[in-house]
Amino acid sequence: MEHLKAFDNEVNAFLDNMFGPRDSRVRGWFLLDSYLPTFILTVIYLLSIWLGNKYMKNRPALSLRGILTFYNLGITLLSAYMLVELILSSWEGGYNLQCQNLDSAGEGDIRVAKVLWWYYFSKLVEFLDTIFFVLRKKTSQITFLHVYHHASMFNIWWCVLNWIPCGQSFFGPTLNSFIHILMYSYYGLSVFPSMHKYLWWKKYLTQAQLVQFVLTITHTLSAVVKPCGFPFGCLIFQSSYMMTLVILFLNFYVQTYRRKPAEKRMQEQSAGKEVKNGLPKAHFLAANGVTNKKVQ
Repeated sequence: MEHLKAFDNEVNAFLDNMFGPRDSRVRGWFLLDSYLPTFILTVIYLLSIWLGNKYMKNRPALSLRGILTFYNLGITLLSAYMLVELILSSWEGGYNLQCQNLDSAGEGDIRVAKVLWWYYFSKLVEFLDTIFFVLRKKTSQITFLHVYHHASMFNIWWCVLNWIPCGQSFFGPTLNSFIHILMYSYYGLSVFPSMHKYLWWKKYLTQAQLVQFVLTITHTLSAVVKPCGFPFGCLIFQSSYMMTLVILFLNFYVQTYRRKPAEKRMQEQSAGKEVKNGLPKAHFLAANGVTNKKVQ
């Protein structure tokens, strides 16, 4: 324990030296004083994916319908709370949409910071998205984009809460909470096969996510063009990180909703060419009683 405590102190001293003094208003808040818990939970998350896939390899997929219904409903309600509370608290603080500093709104800033703590904590809860994929053997869903997005957001928001827990930081989570209401509602409904015919709007969720990222980048850079005292380095980092998400989500969108349908059409056209005089190619291969099967 002594060695772990000493390592923890060194890590936190390094971060303090890199980023400067932390915001005193969030001192003592759960999981924020030390980076080690956030880091360890992220490592456990990554190991769970690797070990979980090994464990489930020769086992049947689990349904988890009841658990998923409860989980998706819970995330949807939490997202709705965060959306409403962020709108009300930023309105109470008289936030400037173009650029808002960290310390001019008084109690409004504290209220925003409290909601953003829940936003940070929700990123830990959302690790379960991937764990459920593992248990249901939906390995095609566990992409680099998925894991990168989940793991990085939890760690980035630990930093946000410690150094920039309010002000300009409110905008992205406000948009993201709205998107998550739609997204987890979709996930919740998709658990029930009878609802699948009503879930034609999946690709529009990805489009909405891309719009969200572009709006967040625009909002972030607006504070670069017309500064208000919000840390410049944080603005550049956030814009750069959001650009990585734009690139990855755009690639996912093209692969899923553009390239695959095009490839499917080509396959259908190729299959159509095998039909001659209204009869399939297999008919001619079986002419005179000859087939491709080996003689027994």
